[in-house]
Amino acid sequence: MTAMRTQQELDDRYGRVRSAGRRRSAWIVGGLVVLALIGYFGWNTYTQAAQSVDIDVTGFDLSDAPHSVTVDFQLTLTRGSAVSCVVEAQDEDHGVVGWKVVSYPADDAHSRTFSERVATTAAATTGLVPSCWIP
Repeated sequence: MTAMRTQQELDDRYGRVRSAGRRRSAWIVGGLVVLALIGYFGWNTYTQAAQSVDIDVTGFDLSDAPHSVTVDFQLTLTRGSAVSCVVEAQDEDHGVVGWKVVSYPADDAHSRTFSERVATTAAATTGLVPSCWIP
């Protein structure tokens, strides 16, 4: 009995605790924090993906050069979402020689194709859609 009492006095003096309950509580709290972080990052990833718009330019036509360029493109986005896009024409030095913002109403289609004519101030060599967003 004296050995256990001496050990207890030494543990008290040097702050040693033989409690498994504290360790278990620390593991539970740590696990909950990890689960909360996984949930947070998962939700952020989902919401950003749900609001994204995928743009594929399928072609452009310079037949009315140097006055305009027609850009054909396909958008993939969340069903039932309205969308706005910038359509632009560039010259051989990648300078913007014409652009416009177009808006399309909500539609139930997941992918939609469009064709837009952009007036130019100089001869264009390409047409593209640099960005789209869900308003």
